[in-house]
Amino acid sequence: MLREPEARDRPTFIELLASPEVHTYLGGPRPRDELEREMPEVPQQWPGSFVVELDGAMIGQILLRRAAGHRRPAAVGKADLGYLFLPKAWGQGYAAEACAAALDWFDGVLPGEPVVLTTQSANVGSMRLAAKLGFTEVERFYAWDAEQWLGLRPPAA
Repeated sequence: MLREPEARDRPTFIELLASPEVHTYLGGPRPRDELEREMPEVPQQWPGSFVVELDGAMIGQILLRRAAGHRRPAAVGKADLGYLFLPKAWGQGYAAEACAAALDWFDGVLPGEPVVLTTQSANVGSMRLAAKLGFTEVERFYAWDAEQWLGLRPPAA
């Protein structure tokens, strides 16, 4: 289930952002004590920010936001899909189901808008998810000491 973030999700947001496993391809985790100090009571509360819930507990987060400051010209001004899931939820299809639902929401709110997704090309799971969601490669580039993949999902018909 997708829903808005709530105060009860704060510990899971901290877990996601502090996890070395989750941030293997994202430049590394943030220090837990820093997150504890800086995270608001209700984290990530804005349109396009979703908590992914399974059996009453948060297992991940999906973000759909404008890529205004994106490093790649092909992505500037387009909506950008991002996601983080707890390792215990990996490999079970939850990310594909939740991202597809978020993209359906996006198509209803902003019909005719393309969406971009960037991931490290070494992140095989994320590359498979991007393909499953209908993203096709626009370019590969080098940033953050690794090859990055930029994909585009054309506007829904």
